[in-house]
Amino acid sequence: MTRDWDAATYDRISDPMLRMGVAVLDRLTLAGDERVLDAGCGSGRVTELLLERLPRGRAIALDGSPAMVDQARRRLARFGDRVDYLVADLGRPLPLAEPVDAILSTATFHWVPDHGALFRNLAGVLRPRGRLVAQCGGAGNIAAVMAVLATVGDGWTGPAHFETPEVTAERLAAAGFTNIDCWLTPESVSLEPGEPFERYLRTIVLGAHLERLPESERDWFVRAVADRLPEPTLDYVRLNICAERAG
Repeated sequence: MTRDWDAATYDRISDPMLRMGVAVLDRLTLAGDERVLDAGCGSGRVTELLLERLPRGRAIALDGSPAMVDQARRRLARFGDRVDYLVADLGRPLPLAEPVDAILSTATFHWVPDHGALFRNLAGVLRPRGRLVAQCGGAGNIAAVMAVLATVGDGWTGPAHFETPEVTAERLAAAGFTNIDCWLTPESVSLEPGEPFERYLRTIVLGAHLERLPESERDWFVRAVADRLPEPTLDYVRLNICAERAG
């Protein structure tokens, strides 16, 4: 969860994440004066759209990657003191002095190892009746990449875990959420072959794998994964989450 990222490259190539993030943001009904936590803000592209919907409100841009928070700070500078920035691990209790009115999260939860702890930590900073609206990788996500990873190098498929709606709903309820709705949606993303596809894999999909390798082997590893996929397509499956903190 807390590994660092190539935030500048992510910001340039994360259009698929932005597109999916906008659909999640559209599910969060706002009056415009709320205080909202973006739990896994990345480079701030979705946070920027969130802030535009909060003309009288505030956002907390939280991420486990210091580089991502720095990138978000640059992108969101025009919002001035309406944004607070926080480097924190969602797997641990969150250091917020006051509860937030809502929590938004996109493309993040699958990096948190313990979802039971994750949802307890989110409930701990969300006001009663506050909404959690999120999306992350779900069961079956990037199945083709996972199959290839099992055949490359030592066969490690990575730290991400992709949950089912049923298990997620149970964990949310145990953490103190109600009015829970969880479901899966396929979101296939096709990319330009060659270097653009390899850059996307390197930056967004394979970062944890590359950290385990010497610098001299990283290009080979990315190319090996790309070459073994039948086409430059990622078969994303997204786990959607809508829930409310119990009163």
